[in-house]
Amino acid sequence: MAQQFLVFDIETTANNWDSFSDSQQEYLLRGLKSDEEIEKRKWELALTPFTGSVVCIGMMLIHKNDQNEWEVINRAAFSTKQNYDGDERLESTLPNGDKLYIGTEEKIIEDFWKILNKYPTSQLVSFNGRNFDCPFLMLRSAVYKIRPSRNIMSGTKFNYHSHIDLADELTFFAGFGFGATKRFNFDFYARAFGITSPKSEGVDGSMVSELYYDDQVEVIAEYCLRDVTATWELFKIWNNYLRF
Repeated sequence: MAQQFLVFDIETTANNWDSFSDSQQEYLLRGLKSDEEIEKRKWELALTPFTGSVVCIGMMLIHKNDQNEWEVINRAAFSTKQNYDGDERLESTLPNGDKLYIGTEEKIIEDFWKILNKYPTSQLVSFNGRNFDCPFLMLRSAVYKIRPSRNIMSGTKFNYHSHIDLADELTFFAGFGFGATKRFNFDFYARAFGITSPKSEGVDGSMVSELYYDDQVEVIAEYCLRDVTATWELFKIWNNYLRF
């Protein structure tokens, strides 16, 4: 059977502050005193699945063809749009030629699981997916009463199958804050290995919430897919030179 990989990345935003109850707001700001601390905490809401939402999922399906070469089968972004409540998803083409599908957060999460179900033997590839993307997607699914088609958090911290998390692989599953296995951010790894950084066009993850509430869905989608592309390039370096 041909090797098949599904490279993915998500972008998230903080939920509207007014959507939290008084008790939730008090809990989230407990112990904070300065305006700077409060603003920082509100920005950090995008990083947890009970205070933030998925606004984009970028995916790329790749396999080895008969010539033993990597071939991209499909790539697309699945995005949400502020105040979108349509039953049908919208389909368009990004300026770079990739497909963009717009729906509610619930719909794009359902699409993610449908794709994983369609390609059950595909191996997932991510950067920091085990620590962020996977638990975020699974817990947001539970919020919507969606049962995942695959347990993408199976295994243990140091031993899991059907998923290659490059953040773990490039630190040899150590990931200390110093020394030879110090964990760097994705932009740093990309530049160190001569890969075009997803940030090279002036967009980074810290800007996603602002872009989302400014209805710049295409900008987020293109950034997310640049993440996916760079993740695949990083995978190839790891696969060729560090995988045993």
